[in-house]
Amino acid sequence: MPQSAAAVDLRSFDHYIASCIHIAREKLSNFSCLAEVLEHQGEINRYPRLESLGEPRQLKILEEETLARVPQDRAKAAVARGEVLFEHAAAGEGTRLMLGPKYFLNLSRDLTVDGVAHLMSLEAGKIISAREVGARLEMAPHEILPLALGTRHMLQQAFDLEQLAGELGGNPRELRHRQHLLMIIGEDMLAHLQKEFYQWHFYGFNPAQVFFMVQKSFHGLSHNNNLNGFFYDEASPRRLHNHGQAVMQQTMEGQIFTLTGAHPWEKRYYPRAAVEDWLQGFLDKISYNIEDLDYLQCSLDYATLGLALTWGDEGYAMVMEVVANNPAKPQKGGMLAWDGELGRDVMIESFQLGDLPEGNIHYLNRNFNHYPRPYQSWARVREAGLPMPIAVKEGYLYYQPVQGDINFLVPTAFSRRRQVKPIQNLKSPATLLLALNRMGAQDRQPGFKEFVQRCWQGKL
Repeated sequence: MPQSAAAVDLRSFDHYIASCIHIAREKLSNFSCLAEVLEHQGEINRYPRLESLGEPRQLKILEEETLARVPQDRAKAAVARGEVLFEHAAAGEGTRLMLGPKYFLNLSRDLTVDGVAHLMSLEAGKIISAREVGARLEMAPHEILPLALGTRHMLQQAFDLEQLAGELGGNPRELRHRQHLLMIIGEDMLAHLQKEFYQWHFYGFNPAQVFFMVQKSFHGLSHNNNLNGFFYDEASPRRLHNHGQAVMQQTMEGQIFTLTGAHPWEKRYYPRAAVEDWLQGFLDKISYNIEDLDYLQCSLDYATLGLALTWGDEGYAMVMEVVANNPAKPQKGGMLAWDGELGRDVMIESFQLGDLPEGNIHYLNRNFNHYPRPYQSWARVREAGLPMPIAVKEGYLYYQPVQGDINFLVPTAFSRRRQVKPIQNLKSPATLLLALNRMGAQDRQPGFKEFVQRCWQGKL
């Protein structure tokens, strides 16, 4: 494990907060104030064997010819039967984009060419002209459909499932109604997102099988030598504890619910035992990230799903696809490396990499993970929790556990394509041009605009 994993008590949020206080008092007892913790934050979070890490040795290299030969019938049949759980991580706050929560980003409505140029200039620290931006856009922002990123995300999956039904000679409505979705959202998103799902008629999915979880935010910890060091400070701003906390929260009692009636306030919450039984019915869980721009034209990759199912048969409980970092503008993210002490490849989050330059991170987690037989990873997280890296923000201590650290808990297969493509995520203003072009390409898919119209009208 990247850090010693002081136990995280997941019986309730009160127990979780008590764990946060205990971990801080135990792990940071040598520090007299938060300014001192901030000064040493990189060292505190640093991966313990950083200097001895090597290039990955266990990557499963996927040749294009190999992928072409992967039997996709099993993957398509599993999807058609509803045996694959689709998890959509949509709680991202989009702070680097300065445009609000990522799910609700409506670039057609909210941006102009001048606006894109302005945001890119602010990030780059130099003037980027509107003419330069316009020359790199395939369509002006106002020419693409006025759909939010999250709306596009859900529509693409529903659209791809309709294509699958046509290929298999099945009924699209029945195939969609067999699917199970899990939406991970932020507290501030709940009312808006619920309204949107009703407006879009649940994108043709069965409402009883569209599950939601609201990721909880937490106050920070303050430090006071007269109060036994760290304490939970309800005067501090509330923040999310990163995507790893959402994974842990899924194992807690009564966190997952469905919308059961005609009104957003009509909900059914499921006990942990019911969630446990539910998860045991799936062959695989695919964890999507709302910012993945490749998804906008292909939400269902049957070749990689087929491989994930095969690797699940071999005992793997997590599959992480690796992509090349963009050498022109390297991103932060999980780095794949060989840990000689553990005798295996591991995925290490960026804030555990000390002062390692981003350009030295050659392979990144695509944030598009498979969990074959997902009950296995869920049970290990419930049992062990996840490591709790720290972050001092605005003078308070928060935690930032990461979903990727599940790779330290369960057998994990890492794969990369021989023809490695740079990661394509909407993370910052520099990626707005790519996002707009991908949205335009999504709109140009044959039949997509007509599908959007039918979905809005409730005629799927």
